[in-house]
Amino acid sequence: MLGARPASAASDPVEVQVNMARILRISAPAATVIIGNPAVADVTIQDPQTLVLTGKSFGDTNLIVLDAQGNPIADTIMRVVADGGDIVTVFLGAKRTSVACSPTCQPVIRLGDDAEYAQQTATASQTVSETIGN
Repeated sequence: MLGARPASAASDPVEVQVNMARILRISAPAATVIIGNPAVADVTIQDPQTLVLTGKSFGDTNLIVLDAQGNPIADTIMRVVADGGDIVTVFLGAKRTSVACSPTCQPVIRLGDDAEYAQQTATASQTVSETIGN
């Protein structure tokens, strides 16, 4: 939980995995939230003391939370990291693909994967979804 005073520059970054969301509870009601680089992460106010952080791409950005009077509640670094789970990255020359292996390996789309592979995987996933839905 972030304190009612702004986080210092020396505090540990708040980490969230890319393509995942994380709940962050704060000690005072937030009126405004600001992300320094919205290409790296996103944040929404779920309720005045609950924020939802979403990792969009790898890297660091800052998160600023203000109260209704514009006073800072928090000012901290957000770090978007890769999940270390069961993802295997395969390189075929310069082309990168990813598979999730839990318990068997299946194609997944990860940031940085080859565009053609990503499109083929997305199309196959859509086909499966449409078949199951009918």
